[in-house]
Amino acid sequence: MKYIKELTDGDRVFDIYLCKTKTSAVTKNGKAYESVTLQDKTGSIDAKIWEPNNPGIAEFEAMDYIEVYGDVTSFNGALQVSIKRIRRCQEGEYNQSDYFPVSSKDNDSMYQELLSLIQSIKDPYYKQLLQKLFVENQEFVKTFRYSSAAKAVHHGFIGGLLEHTLSVAKLCDYYAGAYTILKRDLLLTAAICHDIGKTKELAPFPINDYTDEGNFLGHIVIGTTMVGEVAAAIENFPKEQLTQLQHCILAHHGKYEYGSPKLPSIIEAVALNYADDTDAKMETFKEILENNEDKTGWLGFSRLFETNVKASK
Repeated sequence: MKYIKELTDGDRVFDIYLCKTKTSAVTKNGKAYESVTLQDKTGSIDAKIWEPNNPGIAEFEAMDYIEVYGDVTSFNGALQVSIKRIRRCQEGEYNQSDYFPVSSKDNDSMYQELLSLIQSIKDPYYKQLLQKLFVENQEFVKTFRYSSAAKAVHHGFIGGLLEHTLSVAKLCDYYAGAYTILKRDLLLTAAICHDIGKTKELAPFPINDYTDEGNFLGHIVIGTTMVGEVAAAIENFPKEQLTQLQHCILAHHGKYEYGSPKLPSIIEAVALNYADDTDAKMETFKEILENNEDKTGWLGFSRLFETNVKASK
């Protein structure tokens, strides 16, 4: 398969792509055509069907996998595919990992590592809460393991939520060993739960966009509510322990302007905020470098880092 990132002006394509969008339109001369967005894991490209009634153009809809035959051209400085033939593909003809960004780390290994951290929790209430979510609730586990951590910015790929959560939890585990004033069980439980609301904030791939619940509430409020619901099913769950855990989740973005409903008021919330911010920034910078691996020197201005960034080769 030739990925979209590899296409150049003058190429002829004959491959399977995901049809991300499909819209009908009319040229200035009144001729009907269809505009399509083709996607694979390396990106997306605009495509046009100038003769939609051509018998070689089979019926298809957005979110279908389609076999495309056409030519790559340059239009207004951007590449575009002029499609000559289309065939809707059946399950088994394609591998989803070719069409969506996927974590480079093994999902099973990351999940087992997360379970090991859960098993290391000594507090019986926090441990029960984590086991109810990450062991017993298999529907949640499946969604969590294959969700992205963001629509964009960082860890915006299948398995991204698990990868980010594990990294944050491991950083917090280090903090707890380095700064013994920290309550390890509270901090690790908060780290593991801090982004669980993203399983409801973002729709799964291929959509990977905000749900109604995500737009109305956001993952911080959703996650805080989820933790409260699980704790309510555990007999005699201490109120103060739940409140501290929920506070860590509510405050993990650190500042109001970053969408945090509360500012960190306990040391574990401060630690979680820094761990979350560290992993997000490291991943973001890594993705900048990976997306510019063919370049050296200065890569341009980054809004997140508020400076020009440079490849350190």
